[in-house]
Amino acid sequence: MKTPSKKAAARADELHWSGCSDIGKVRKNNEDAFLGLRFDAQEVQRLGKFGDASLAEHDFTFAVCDGMGGAKAGEFASNIAVEKITTLLPRSFNHTQRDLNHAFADVLAELYEQVHRALVYLGRSYDECQGMQTTMSLTWFTPGWLYFGHVGDTRIYHLAKDKKELLQLTQDDTHVAWLLRNGKIKDYEARTHPRRNVLQKALGGENQFVDPQVGAVACGKGDIFLICSDGLTEGLHNHQIVDLLRTKGKEFNPAKALVETSVKNDGRDNTTALVVRVA
Repeated sequence: MKTPSKKAAARADELHWSGCSDIGKVRKNNEDAFLGLRFDAQEVQRLGKFGDASLAEHDFTFAVCDGMGGAKAGEFASNIAVEKITTLLPRSFNHTQRDLNHAFADVLAELYEQVHRALVYLGRSYDECQGMQTTMSLTWFTPGWLYFGHVGDTRIYHLAKDKKELLQLTQDDTHVAWLLRNGKIKDYEARTHPRRNVLQKALGGENQFVDPQVGAVACGKGDIFLICSDGLTEGLHNHQIVDLLRTKGKEFNPAKALVETSVKNDGRDNTTALVVRVA
């Protein structure tokens, strides 16, 4: 993996974020969970569903998890994952003082391993948690850079300033997504494939090893990032997502608009979106 250089990145000073989650039209409980944190080496603060803040003194992380399992096990799994992030990630803030660009992959790999171990342990210890699993897509913002980790079929998208195309940073851990990436099927076939939501990899359950996708991208003013569950993309095409992300207005909430539109169009699954704009 190519290691980014901080000298090449423009400083990104302020973030604006909004988050929204909806149970959808079919499910009886919401197995999605999302998280926003502001943290440094001494403290961590949970963020509200929308707001703005400076990157000058703190790092930020935003994550979306989609749980799976019988009864409410999926709901437990996704919430346990976000709580583990809250506990574990702030300990790594001091890496930013020693060039996090060389350490982020190890930090995120360890974080995913710890979440996985916790879910496996609880799944084996309590009947109501047996077999519980979750996806997890996580973003970590520092000045000029976004680091990310991913397991499952929740997604992280990047809409660069002045670009019309939405770039998916993560790869879905499904066989259908593998077929699409390798040109075996077309996009419209992937969107309607009956096994499109069957995961090959997740945290917890009976999975023995965790090998998260990790990466880094430079980010600057005007960039927009979207972290979402698969329920969102079931009801929206990329061009619709771009149109909503580009919509402006002082009172406009992009995450809420994305979720409400997706649920109106489809709504068969829980639907969650976190939108982060670099001001």
